[in-house]
Amino acid sequence: MELKIGPIAVDSPVVLAPMAGVTNAAFRALCRSFGGGLYVSEMVSARALCEGHERTFTMIAGAPDEPIRSVQLYGVDPYWVSEAVKRVVDCGVDHIDINSGCPSPKVTRRGGGGALPAHHVLFGDIVTAAVRAAGPVPVTVKMRKGIDDDNLTYVEAARAAEDAGVAAIALHARTVYQLYSGFADWAAIAHLKSVVSSVPVLGNGDIWCGADGVRMVAETGCDGVVVGRGCLGRPWLFQELADAFAGRPVATPPTLGEVATIMARHARLLVDHMGDEPFAVRDFRKHTGWYLTGFPAGGEMRRKLAMAGSLAELDDLLGALDPTATLRPGDEALPRGHSHGPKDVSLPDRWMQTRDDPTPPSGADKAYCG
Repeated sequence: MELKIGPIAVDSPVVLAPMAGVTNAAFRALCRSFGGGLYVSEMVSARALCEGHERTFTMIAGAPDEPIRSVQLYGVDPYWVSEAVKRVVDCGVDHIDINSGCPSPKVTRRGGGGALPAHHVLFGDIVTAAVRAAGPVPVTVKMRKGIDDDNLTYVEAARAAEDAGVAAIALHARTVYQLYSGFADWAAIAHLKSVVSSVPVLGNGDIWCGADGVRMVAETGCDGVVVGRGCLGRPWLFQELADAFAGRPVATPPTLGEVATIMARHARLLVDHMGDEPFAVRDFRKHTGWYLTGFPAGGEMRRKLAMAGSLAELDDLLGALDPTATLRPGDEALPRGHSHGPKDVSLPDRWMQTRDDPTPPSGADKAYCG
């Protein structure tokens, strides 16, 4: 299968979901080494980018060997989203995704992320502004089903996005209220595919192994899959997916010794990306538990890895792992990353009573920038 995002041909119908604090250039490079796909940056605040916040420029910079520079933008004001799109296009970005699915309270309480599609006029204005500002650069949107089961917005939002001229629509088949609990509603992906006909529909939720990706496409008819938590501690998932979609045999999961080699490479990519070894190793610590999920590493070893302060210390600890240990069948699907929910959704005052109001919440972008 090949996925077309506007003029961009993706040789494997797989997209890396933007994940804050995770999908930086180093992690994207690691994942890209295992298989083809579209690898999207962390979420970048449109207003912060326009105001010149230094970290945002690092986030959109990409890597020298990145073949497709893909950036996700967050915003609740069409003006700032439009201005941010112009800036990233001027910087040579090849693809822009608009965040309309983030369930984080600090985002939704300002009307952004997963709360935005509930204000369908404002959502449509933002997507339209982004598409116009992007010119030939394709714009996509990623959304959830809605606020909760009583307030589903994905069909209305997808139609508005399609009318605005987006190049693809991705659906995380959970509500904001669910957060990451329960199971993704793949039937919603199938329904969206039956509604949207002019652009690709991508499915997101519960892709833990290569077979899951093929099964989602077979069951829903979607044009590709978006991978989030499934690749945490499992960057080789992109190879599994590429092989599964191509009809090739899918390799068995790596041994713990092979995983240790990948972990050491990941840490060094972070050092190269961040230019500060102690800081990069500290950033890597959160990944160690994800990599070791399902392996017999022991609590003390996990604790030590989560406190490593240098590459040398990390190498010593990784070298002490049992290189022959393997995952038991099914353990590749053990939960990693966020698992909390359900939880009441934080929204701006009277947000659900003023759904036709196209006015951005007062000070929302400014407050989010800090």
